[in-house]
Amino acid sequence: MTLLSYQVFQAVVEQGSFRKAAQVLNLTPSAVSHAITSMEQELGFTIFTRSKSGISLTNYGETLQPYINAVLNSEESLNQAVYKLNGLQQGVVKVGCFSSVCTNWMTDIIESFQVKYPGISLEVYQGTYADVSHWIKTGIVDMGFLSLSSAEDLPIEPLYRDPLLCVVPKGFPKDRSSKSMTIAEMRDRVFVSQMETTDADIQNFLHENHLNVQSAYHVVDDLSTIAIVSKGFGICIMPEMVMNDIPYSVDCYPTEPEACRIIGISVLNPDFMAPAVQTLYGHIIQKYQEAEFAEQK
Repeated sequence: MTLLSYQVFQAVVEQGSFRKAAQVLNLTPSAVSHAITSMEQELGFTIFTRSKSGISLTNYGETLQPYINAVLNSEESLNQAVYKLNGLQQGVVKVGCFSSVCTNWMTDIIESFQVKYPGISLEVYQGTYADVSHWIKTGIVDMGFLSLSSAEDLPIEPLYRDPLLCVVPKGFPKDRSSKSMTIAEMRDRVFVSQMETTDADIQNFLHENHLNVQSAYHVVDDLSTIAIVSKGFGICIMPEMVMNDIPYSVDCYPTEPEACRIIGISVLNPDFMAPAVQTLYGHIIQKYQEAEFAEQK
């Protein structure tokens, strides 16, 4: 199999059809179809399922995907190394991030990085913690933002301590002599809860403090959660970063006991990064890593 066949495979996966992959690669649809058929003949098994609803990977194809991504990433790394030897900084870096990092950090990262390194392009993939973790492990992205609790077995460099807040609707009955929200005040309240894969840190806080959440509201994004709270249908726990510039009228209180999520940057193998990836990795650490984490190195 050739490098082109791997590139065709990746384009079909990303675009979901032979026609769209052909447009991206500047090939004809028949050339893309022929390349995939040739791969399948050489492999001895089918890697894509063709149906009226579109193209999808078979189990064999899903098994091959991270290995093909690794080959393509190695080729990109080699090209970047050659550029660097010639005194140039070029390449493409793919970054995965969850929603609050995407809205609060990514625009600044893109802007400040491309001023310094105009030859390096950034591609941003937004998803849940679980999405970002999967993308890192399968080579879909070169690096990704995660919280320490969601990284599990992935190596992660801690950057920023993001306090958890208790978010309540306006007029919530609260002891105004205290600036924080105690567990006792939260107990037996209706919570608007996100799925565990969406924010493991919040779920950990609820479990550790024996807050048994029984909710009719199970959402997957931050703004929907806050919108429901703003209408008086419950309370929620949110990282402070999420609450920047929200369009809903709510009150926020630090939790008592204090809690936080620690945001970090993760790569699959910190000892082997392509030059452009290493450059962005260093840029992010320099820009966002708090002193307490830098001192731990």
